[in-house]
Amino acid sequence: MSPRKSTTQAKPTDATVANDATGAEPKANSDTPLYVASLGVRWRDLDAFNHVNNSNFLTYLEEARLQWLQNVRDWFSEESMPVLAASELQYRRPIEWPASLHIELRCTRLGNSSMTIAHRIVDADDANRLYSDGHVVMVWMNPATGKPVSLPATIRAAAAVHPGG
Repeated sequence: MSPRKSTTQAKPTDATVANDATGAEPKANSDTPLYVASLGVRWRDLDAFNHVNNSNFLTYLEEARLQWLQNVRDWFSEESMPVLAASELQYRRPIEWPASLHIELRCTRLGNSSMTIAHRIVDADDANRLYSDGHVVMVWMNPATGKPVSLPATIRAAAAVHPGG
C-alpha cells in the first residue's frame, strides 16, 4: 500500500474528531462497519479447483481497505503512512465464480499508532453466507525512519463516525 506514487488524494470526508465533554479519544465501535466494499469475483481469481485462490482473499481485503481510505482525507503524508503489521484470516467456505461479494470492515481497536480492522467477506446477496473473517493491524509509520507515528486525526475521526458504512 504505497501511496507515494499518487499525486492526488481522494476527496476528503467531513469527519471531525468528536471528543466528549471529558476530552477523551473517540472509541471505536465494532458493531457498525467502517466500510462495506462491493467486489465481483473475476475469472482470473480462480485456481485449478475452480474456486477463488486463497491469496486473492487478501487482495480483496486490501482493495476494501483502500476503498475506505479513499474516503478519508489526509490519511497519509511524507511523514506518516500505513503499513500492514499483521493479518489473520480464517477461510470458512470456498468462493465460486460467479459471485458478488461484500467485504465488511470494522474497527475493533485504536492504539497510539495502530488500528485493528476486523473483516468479513460475505455473499452480496446473503450476508449469512460467510466466506472468511479475521482481522489486520495497520500501523502508521514514518517511511524515512521506519518508526511508528501517531495515528492521523482523520483516521481516528473516521473510525469514530464510520463513514461509508
